[in-house]
Amino acid sequence: MEPPEDSRLPLDAAEKIILRWDSTASEEARERMIFESDRQEVDRYLQAVDEIQRSLSSTTLSGDESQSANKVNSTIQIAMARLEDEFRNILLSHTSPIEADSLTTTSAEPGSSTHSPAASPSTELDDLVDDHFGEEDHPDNSGRSSYRSTSSIREVDLVPFDAILDLRSIADRMISAGYLRECIQVYGSVRKSAVDASFRRLGVEKLSIGDIQRLEWEQLEVKIRRWIRAAKVSVRVLFASEKKLCEQIFEGVGTAVDDACFMETVKGPAIQLFNFAEAISISRRSPEKLFKILDLHDALMDLIPDIDVVFESKSSESIRIQAAEILSRLAEAARGTLSEFENAVLREPSKVPVPGGTIHPLTRYVMNYISLISDYKQTLNELIVSKPSAGSRYSGDPTTPDMEFAELEEKTPLALHLIWVIVILQFNLEGKSKHYKDTSLAHLFMMNNVHYIVQKVKGSSELREMIGDDYLKKLTGKLRQAATNYQRATWVSVLYCLRDEGLHVSGSFSSGVSKSALRERFKSFNAMFEEVHRTQATWLVPDTQLREELRISISEKLIPAYRSFLGRFRIHIESGKHPENYIKYSVEDLEIAVLDFFEGYPVSLHLRRRSQ
Repeated sequence: MEPPEDSRLPLDAAEKIILRWDSTASEEARERMIFESDRQEVDRYLQAVDEIQRSLSSTTLSGDESQSANKVNSTIQIAMARLEDEFRNILLSHTSPIEADSLTTTSAEPGSSTHSPAASPSTELDDLVDDHFGEEDHPDNSGRSSYRSTSSIREVDLVPFDAILDLRSIADRMISAGYLRECIQVYGSVRKSAVDASFRRLGVEKLSIGDIQRLEWEQLEVKIRRWIRAAKVSVRVLFASEKKLCEQIFEGVGTAVDDACFMETVKGPAIQLFNFAEAISISRRSPEKLFKILDLHDALMDLIPDIDVVFESKSSESIRIQAAEILSRLAEAARGTLSEFENAVLREPSKVPVPGGTIHPLTRYVMNYISLISDYKQTLNELIVSKPSAGSRYSGDPTTPDMEFAELEEKTPLALHLIWVIVILQFNLEGKSKHYKDTSLAHLFMMNNVHYIVQKVKGSSELREMIGDDYLKKLTGKLRQAATNYQRATWVSVLYCLRDEGLHVSGSFSSGVSKSALRERFKSFNAMFEEVHRTQATWLVPDTQLREELRISISEKLIPAYRSFLGRFRIHIESGKHPENYIKYSVEDLEIAVLDFFEGYPVSLHLRRRSQ
């Protein structure tokens, strides 16, 4: 509604007010801002602009009025240039990076808008992100569609309300005079600078996809952690607050204007933000990247509902599409990386035996890796939908293990992948065991490594649940078999020296024992035991309990056999010359000597002997 005729400024008076504030013609006008003057001056200037606009709309360009029309046109151009400067100045005077304390104040009531005073003290934004955007920050289940009622988005007031009123009054006049593009450009340039400043405080760097892909992985890991924190603040605070500010200033002008100003402000920063995740999603796959890829995937998945709401308009569609495509590529990267990991475990080429038959670094790496995988069970169960293909495809291939998946039908695809990794790890370890020249050491190596696998599965409730007790029993069976193989390879020949066969003299019942054969038998036992002790004291069983159990098992077979043999035949040796050359060890000596086994360093058996 137009003001009453008697309250309107005469056109000449309106033109004088406009020209008095022409910064191209007056030094005073250049040095002062209208909206920093008293409110009466502001109101007079706006009234003058309104009068000029009314005059422009009612003036024709024919006849004697053409000169007047040109003058009005010139005046309105001067007025619009001035309003553009005023618009920019108001924005600039109230533009600063979002204060960190805004995060703490907005967390009290989800969705509430809280004014952030320009002069409030600040801390680094990212120091507070984890406290206020943790696992609990998901949209609520109230069913309300407005993003201001969600628990994750935290709007803050970027500009004081009185300044918003002034900005709105200027925007209305610029748009009605046909200066929409100029208004949007000024708004976007100022607000984009503010977003850029907040980005810098959050550690969001201006890196191209190529720049990101050229970084070392150790550098990227740090940047990924920072990006996840920054992305939460960017979407839920920065972008949401910018959207709100656009609505506040351009309310009533039209949704298209709101959207245009919003996209002018945040499109560049949003693309910059998401380019990082995109670069990671299309980078070369390697096993060490899996967990950070999953962290990125989970963070982006968590943000997608907020992105869809903050960028809900048609003009923002490209941002929504980019985020969804990156999420899809991160999922594919996770699946591909798991396959790369499986292949890397199968083909790991090291052929140099680990000293002492201890746990191979590959075993530690793989089991720690799949234990971490189990921590991401929920995500991976959604991403991994196919069974491992190698088990059936390579059936019968001597370079690849076989695995019968039919008996594991009830397992999830992720569980099957983890079982398959353990299968191919064992297959690889069996190949490595063949590089030991000593068969006993090869079996000890397998025992150590399978025991480590079993313990890692038992030690993780998540992993054990996925693997299942049935497959765990199979692993335990392999452990027992490796221990049995070791015992046979080492001790059968030693214990064979303690047999009765071959010692009795045929046809003689006076003594019944061949002393020469008995001496040779004691000499053979001593030599074999000393060699076993010499070598196997340097072998290593790092698990204390396993080492103790193995020693007990050895003692249970060795000590009774030696005690019985010594008891039956000692008298025949001691009745001859130099018995100490044949009976070198007491039962107690052997019991103590067994304690030297598997410690990983050489020990002299002679120092262990007790006096006879």
